[in-house]
Amino acid sequence: MSVAPLPASQDFSLVMGGPLYQLLRRAHLSDDALMLARRRIITIALLAWLPLFVLSALEGRLLGESVTIPFLRDLEVQVRFLVAMPLLIAAELVVHRRLSSVVKVFLERHLIPEGARARFDAAIASAFRLRNSLLAEILLIALVYGVGVLIVWRQYLALDTATWYATPTAAGSELSLAGIWYGYVSLPLFQFLLCRWYFRLFIWIRFLWQVSRIELSLIPTHPDRVGGLGFLSNTVYAFTTLSVAHGAILAGQLSSRIFFLGATLPEYKVEIAAMVGFLLVLFVGPLLVFAPQLAETKRTALREYGTLADRYVRQFDAKWLRSGAPTDESFMGSADIQSLADLGNSYELIRSMRVVPVTREAVVQVAVTTLAPVVPLALTMMPFEELLKTLLGVLF
Repeated sequence: MSVAPLPASQDFSLVMGGPLYQLLRRAHLSDDALMLARRRIITIALLAWLPLFVLSALEGRLLGESVTIPFLRDLEVQVRFLVAMPLLIAAELVVHRRLSSVVKVFLERHLIPEGARARFDAAIASAFRLRNSLLAEILLIALVYGVGVLIVWRQYLALDTATWYATPTAAGSELSLAGIWYGYVSLPLFQFLLCRWYFRLFIWIRFLWQVSRIELSLIPTHPDRVGGLGFLSNTVYAFTTLSVAHGAILAGQLSSRIFFLGATLPEYKVEIAAMVGFLLVLFVGPLLVFAPQLAETKRTALREYGTLADRYVRQFDAKWLRSGAPTDESFMGSADIQSLADLGNSYELIRSMRVVPVTREAVVQVAVTTLAPVVPLALTMMPFEELLKTLLGVLF
């Protein structure tokens, strides 16, 4: 069967749109294919980090002992702006390339019935409207300044000690010049990039949910054992860069508390587990919306193929075991044997069909990439040689 070519508007992308995307294009920091990633990373990261370096140096808080945590020893900030922020920017290209073919695969595999094509197109158009929304990005900026900086950072994340960005006083904390740039430019920029990813993930989850409301043409005997939806498990790998970025953010926060506040890594095992669970919900959880359809397809197929198998094996039994076969027909080489085996294989495929289009490898990938940046902090608990022996013992 032929597949009608997709309109250009249906080359699905979570990232090629929105006011910031258009601004970056006009500033020659991006193009229609999201290239120039290195230029974007260097420009945005330096906008956030370089003024902090210069102002801290001018105030004598770069490496000096005038504060408990000088700028260059603040691992949380270095990791946030020199590791996590570039990863958040680089993730755009990775996600775009990995997810751009999702819509085409749905159509190429004929999973969308002709009668439901309008609903499928409407889901795509709705996702694009949200992605391109000016109001959404304005609300994200308001959220970053109103909640992310004034409440979350000032009340919960800022360290209660003399740092390069603030000094505790009786009235609260007094920001340095570097702290003013940090609190009102660098940190909001970072939080905006992070929150915009959460907004994009919301668009992705919403799109998958709308598609799951369509009665899909699932094939219970498909070799991928998920009715033809096996390609969706590969979408989890699109978010690997985001997993590493979140792991780096967590590692940066923990390192400051371990090295300067005397905390130990085991004290944060709940936070580490929560981060892994949070990302599994974000990246793997959305695919669970297809579970009801897959479960129903499996139940129906088991019943239908069971009935077909019963009818066939009864005829096979009557023909070859109850003397029903013609005397001149040889049992050896009979196509009936191969048909019986093929039927058995089809039934086994249905019986082993999964009701969730996610593989164990995809789940492990999210967990491993999230934990990878945190693993070096284990060196604060044991020597490298002992840590290496422990890891090898776990793996082998």
